[in-house]
Amino acid sequence: MKVVWMSLPKRQVREAAKYIYKEFGKKVKDDFMHEVQSTSRLIGRSPNIGMVEPLLTDRTTMYRSFVVNHLNKIVYSIVDDHIEVAAFWDVRRDPGTLASQVK
Repeated sequence: MKVVWMSLPKRQVREAAKYIYKEFGKKVKDDFMHEVQSTSRLIGRSPNIGMVEPLLTDRTTMYRSFVVNHLNKIVYSIVDDHIEVAAFWDVRRDPGTLASQVK
């Protein structure tokens, strides 16, 4: 399935990559981006691989999440013939704000 990144998660990945580059350098940033891209491809090949996101079970749309690394996860939904990435979430953040970000 095609994976479509919405504008918010695209921005969240760019901000994380910028921070990683600033703090840890180009190689760590490149490794991070490779992890994100690999995870995105994996979700496209196996859309049901992610667990149902417990913070968003009250929604009419079923959201799933899949951990990219020990600090981030991709939150997505399966829509007809594609996957929409709704958020790129830093798991250290307050969980309540995830629900307010995903529309």
